[in-house]
Amino acid sequence: MVVSYPNQTRNYCVFSPRVNERIKNGESELPVIKESLKNPLSEDEVIEDLFILNCMIDEGLDVNKVAALYPELSRYNGTNSPNIQTFLAGIYRKTKVPDAFGPLIAMLIRNSINPPPNANFDANEEIGGAILDYLA
Repeated sequence: MVVSYPNQTRNYCVFSPRVNERIKNGESELPVIKESLKNPLSEDEVIEDLFILNCMIDEGLDVNKVAALYPELSRYNGTNSPNIQTFLAGIYRKTKVPDAFGPLIAMLIRNSINPPPNANFDANEEIGGAILDYLA
């Protein structure tokens, strides 16, 4: 789970060491993540799953296998959590699922109108970067 959220001196989450084991499991972890995203116990669990997906893509997991999780990922398109938005935008940026473009635009607009309170980083940077990658 998330051990520590971003703060004034660190703009990233710190996760428990067991996350590294889940990342090493690679593709075999996808059904677990899919089920977890359907019925999360907490925001921490969602953030951990999204972090693991991001890392697995960086480790070389076929992006199409992650893109296949879009129905589960899309449940979080309307979130106001800057942590979830950031990880979600990172995944969308890497997978370029066509259906995710509209939700990214909606996130950016929503955050511009009502900025997330007490955010220690700007989720719009990742969201905007994902949008630019879609347009490139």
